Amino acid sequence: MHIEILVPSPGESITRVQIAKWLAVDGETISKDQEIVEIDSDKASFPIAAPEGGTLKIMVPEGETVAVGSVIATIEPAPDSGKNPEKGQLPPVVVPEMKDNPAVKDPHPADQTPGKNHIPESFNASPLAKKIIQDHDLSPADIVAVYPGKKITRKYIEAFIRKRKTTSEPVTTGISRESDRKKLSTLRIKLAERLVSVKNQTAMLTTFNEVNMEPILKIKEQYTAEFKEHHGVGIGLMSFFTKAVTTALTEFPLVNSQIDGDELVTPRYVDIGIAVSAPKGLVVPVIRNAESMSLPEIEQKIKELAGKARENKITLDDMKGGTFTITNGGVFGSLMSTPIINPPQSAILGMHKIQERPVARDGKVIIAPMMYIALSYDHRVIDGRESVGFLVKVKELLETPELLLTGGIDPIRLLLDL
Repeated sequence: MHIEILVPSPGESITRVQIAKWLAVDGETISKDQEIVEIDSDKASFPIAAPEGGTLKIMVPEGETVAVGSVIATIEPAPDSGKNPEKGQLPPVVVPEMKDNPAVKDPHPADQTPGKNHIPESFNASPLAKKIIQDHDLSPADIVAVYPGKKITRKYIEAFIRKRKTTSEPVTTGISRESDRKKLSTLRIKLAERLVSVKNQTAMLTTFNEVNMEPILKIKEQYTAEFKEHHGVGIGLMSFFTKAVTTALTEFPLVNSQIDGDELVTPRYVDIGIAVSAPKGLVVPVIRNAESMSLPEIEQKIKELAGKARENKITLDDMKGGTFTITNGGVFGSLMSTPIINPPQSAILGMHKIQERPVARDGKVIIAPMMYIALSYDHRVIDGRESVGFLVKVKELLETPELLLTGGIDPIRLLLDL
């Protein structure tokens, strides 16, 4: 009796998902707990593992959208007919004696040589790798020459095919008029819907400022090695911005608010969403209660979430909630942009590329590493005083990092109890 592979529910309100990628091929013998398919929902991607071993029968091809609970494949368990039910032992294999028989032809006569994709018994490869070799008419000898001493798996075969394609394709000088067409992922479709709804349903404005990053860059240069040795992570810019945002939000709590029906909700905590460009689209994992975390704790959490996003292992729980978002277009070279609010939040901070520019200081022109920062906000919730004041406060905290130790209060004023 075969086992059905059903699409599990990725979360509330999600009724349809997309078959992103089959990790095994139709007819392959798979093992228990082996990941066989990747599923895309409108919020995250996740794999499905085989509940039992056996032969896989794929029923829904890649790119198709199906309902939650649908059958997308079946597994035919391996037969146990040769097993002794009393002792649990396999009966001995009897090999019949071969005799000369003119009626039986030699399957490999001496005058016939195997084809180039003939796989010898000594070829150390997985069953899936062997099947791909046969399907693509590859030479096992060529593969072994590239990966000597390795057990050949699908990963090696796919790399071999890519390498052969890039080195063997002829260079053409003609002008192409061809187009590539593929289905949008469910995640990309949902992202598009959300971005359009933000533009249509919020009164979004953006205010700008610039930050002299010299103090933070000096901290990174002086303390990175010691910091990494002590905490296991390097010093990044995002942790400083997260700490500055959580501090500034205590003074401007409206920036941390959101509209819920006819009510304004202002959390007494700060859950910071960090926008990350993952292989399948933009995701925003959340650092919860960031206001209570130290800079090393923030740095460690950012590293954990960013790693999960890059490996497509981010979960729905990792992305739930969020009261404020930070996005860094500077990693791609962006000098200035207007980030789009992540609903139902009311504001998002955009970081950008650090660039040396001439600036005035004490009546003189100097060269300093400057960064433009942008705050996009919903004007229905946040007025100009709060938006501009918040951004100025973030600038002040970044240019004077020691203020982050005192909650943004001048240390001299603390000393003087003012």
